[in-house]
Amino acid sequence: MTRVLNNPDDFPAQAVAGLASAFPDHLKPVFGGVARATATRQGKVALVVGGGSGHYPAFAGWVGQGFADGAVCGNIFSSPSGAQAYSVCKAADRGAGVLIGFGNYAGDVLQFGQAAERLKAEGIDTRCLLVTDDIASAGPDELPKRRGIAGDLPTFKVTGAACEAGMSIDEVEEVFNRVNHRTRSFGVAFQGCTLPGADEPLFKVTEGRMGVGMGIHGEPGIHDADLGTADELAEMLVDGLLADRPEDAGTRVVPIVNGLGDTKYEELFVIWNDIRRRLVEAGLEVVDPQVGEFVTSLDMAGLSLTLLWLDDVIEPLWLAPCDTPAYRRGAVGAVELDTTELSQQAEAVAVERPGSPASQEVASTAVGALDLIYDVLLERQDELGRLDSIAGDGDHGIGMSRGSTAGVAAAKAVAAQGAGASTTLAAAGAAWSEQAGGTSGALWGAALTAFGTVLGDEEGCRPGLVVEAAAAALDAVKRLGGAKRGDKTMIDAMEPFVETLQGSTADLPTAWGAAVLAAEAGARSTAEIVAKLGRSRPLGEKSLGTPDPGAISFVDVVRAVGSVIG
Repeated sequence: MTRVLNNPDDFPAQAVAGLASAFPDHLKPVFGGVARATATRQGKVALVVGGGSGHYPAFAGWVGQGFADGAVCGNIFSSPSGAQAYSVCKAADRGAGVLIGFGNYAGDVLQFGQAAERLKAEGIDTRCLLVTDDIASAGPDELPKRRGIAGDLPTFKVTGAACEAGMSIDEVEEVFNRVNHRTRSFGVAFQGCTLPGADEPLFKVTEGRMGVGMGIHGEPGIHDADLGTADELAEMLVDGLLADRPEDAGTRVVPIVNGLGDTKYEELFVIWNDIRRRLVEAGLEVVDPQVGEFVTSLDMAGLSLTLLWLDDVIEPLWLAPCDTPAYRRGAVGAVELDTTELSQQAEAVAVERPGSPASQEVASTAVGALDLIYDVLLERQDELGRLDSIAGDGDHGIGMSRGSTAGVAAAKAVAAQGAGASTTLAAAGAAWSEQAGGTSGALWGAALTAFGTVLGDEEGCRPGLVVEAAAAALDAVKRLGGAKRGDKTMIDAMEPFVETLQGSTADLPTAWGAAVLAAEAGARSTAEIVAKLGRSRPLGEKSLGTPDPGAISFVDVVRAVGSVIG
């Protein structure tokens, strides 16, 4: 577990700040993460990588010549916000377009996608690159559904080298697709990791057993199995990957044995010899093997094996020089430091003009509701995290708590300046999304903003307007997240809530109370559903019997709001 820390909530930000301070010739801090400290020529395609913190050396440790131009760093195991990603991409852009690389996780897809759309609106050619190397998370017939684990290293290294070589953005994207398709990973966990400040790991594995097919965000294995000897573990990993090799794979392969944070290097060396022998016996030529920690999961005990199948395009890019804090190869030549000042602050929602007195009154009520939401979610943090850890990564409680903390603070700040309801809720939504990160951060940010847009900054509150605002929030969440009722998400509680509001002829407090009961019934029903979306999808069967934490937290929120409405 993490023992060296100040405030657990500040751990990710302080770790990134310390990394940049420790490597000033490689990194410079920017709001949302880090960028290269070295000068980069204009006209070069930029590669920005990122995701949640807790995976060092991924992702900030890979920023430097020959590799990435920037890294976006979210909270522990939680995707960064769209605002953070936008900031790092703007710092990295050199006029030839930006490629954003990340593992295929729902929160990352949402948040990085938002940043890409914002950049494209400004005329910057921006594309998202999703790593899908984990064979345990989906079958060969569902390659786009696979999540990214330690395959991040070879895919981003090769893609970064293509950028450095001066290829166009179309050519680099083609290289990424090629290397991603020829990368496969398979991992096991011997014990779960512990979030900073927590007393217990996210999951436990019985002594002598292992979780097969773990995820790097603290997810347990798809199933448990006997651990056995190092050679038996090597056999399982190698056989699993060889059975899933890409078509026209060839015989030249780079093996990457990756420790997840707690497994000793000596243990990795022991299993490496068994892996190497089995690869040679299978008729493969082992090229440039890598053994160490490359994509970790805090202090998770476990390891993964990645196979990168080489071809004439990939091999020279994999072997090309690079110089980063955590990964170096060859010599990149003379470099100069970039003295450009980079912003380390988020853009705040501005109060362009005061709201009407009636709207300011609604804004005050909204601030009171957000205060109650914060209190409830802080109290419920551990339970929501426990529910999320059963088939997910365990960060939902922390994310909701952080989001509500930032949301109410931002709302109070603009309301004190005379903001109306729309501006107040827009500020709360932006702050919630930024600080919570992940899927829930993006969805709650969108919901608050949509709710406030309907309320406006001029009109007072009337029952019909609140119902319209709730419907708009539902539409925003469905449009952004792509979920429908029955997928085991927040929608299973949110949709019946809105439908009940729309169908009621009672006064608003009575209608709201009935809608909360409908949401509660919808949330309870998710216990009998297998997860179909998000990080819980690969562990869908494990989610049976447990309600969706996003649906449960939605009920917590609307029940708290009901106290203000009543």
